[in-house]
Amino acid sequence: MSADVPYHPPVKRSIAIEGHRTSISLEPVFWDMLKAAAQEAEIPVSALVAKIDAERIQSNTPPGLASAIRVWLVVKEIE
Repeated sequence: MSADVPYHPPVKRSIAIEGHRTSISLEPVFWDMLKAAAQEAEIPVSALVAKIDAERIQSNTPPGLASAIRVWLVVKEIE
């Protein structure tokens, strides 16, 4: 992401989660963070999204997938 453009509207991408295709809209900074986290874990982005999805549905009040990804990434950054 360009340092001179810190804000950008969400970008929609299609990802397969356990064989099911879904579209996720995230701002580019979150896509970059998601890719970096997947590389760090040495797994594909789709596998990391599946992991986050499995964790979010265990919640008493599951957020939408895009929100869960954003929260997961922020929590990861502050840990």
